[in-house]
Amino acid sequence: MASKEISYKNSTFNISYEILNPSQEESILILHGWGSNKEIMKQAFGKTLSEYKHIYVDMPGFGKSTNDIVLETSDYAAIVKEFLTKIDVRPKIAMGHSFGGKVSTLLATPCLVLLSSSGVLVPKQMKVRLKIALFKFLKPFKLDRLHQLFVSDDAKGMSQAMYETFKNVVNEEFEENFSSAQSHALLFWGREDSATPLWSGEKIANLIEKSEFYPLDGDHFFFLSHSQSIAQTISNSCKETL
Repeated sequence: MASKEISYKNSTFNISYEILNPSQEESILILHGWGSNKEIMKQAFGKTLSEYKHIYVDMPGFGKSTNDIVLETSDYAAIVKEFLTKIDVRPKIAMGHSFGGKVSTLLATPCLVLLSSSGVLVPKQMKVRLKIALFKFLKPFKLDRLHQLFVSDDAKGMSQAMYETFKNVVNEEFEENFSSAQSHALLFWGREDSATPLWSGEKIANLIEKSEFYPLDGDHFFFLSHSQSIAQTISNSCKETL
């Protein structure tokens, strides 16, 4: 495990990363989702795709990487690009889970792998809409710990900068980015995913011109049970692109 210091927007980020199969020529960048870190991605794919150099990264504010400013997805992509320049790697494949899928899309690698990517706004459940309405009603009263009572599970325990970042990225409309993607895209999705439902994956597949869609059994972390078959599909399909 190693780290690189990256300067961006007058701020310094210490980016934690790990490289597997360092002697391989071609590389695959593997990015985690919101609230996660590189370890879960390495757990899934570390023993697969041995023909590629694996680059696992803790994105800013997650795992062992730092962040003290408010960011958007485009900022994450810019920081990751700067990091890749620093380690002198130009990956042929970018694979991202959930939020990492949005970042991977912006990297415009020849082959793109999306694992239940976020990016299509999903209507909030009624209980969530009621919770938001109640928060807005109580906010003027400035009650102690109001924020902690109403914050979503994805944002609990975060710094103020990361909470504001969360609000930015969760409300981003990303369909135009998918429509303009020129990568050969492989989309893998959990049929029982409630965070990024199957229909949202089908929509993204329709938006990306060169795409293949693979629904698989499981929830938002379906890839943990299907890493071998996902890796085999990547090996076969991305090889043609590269």
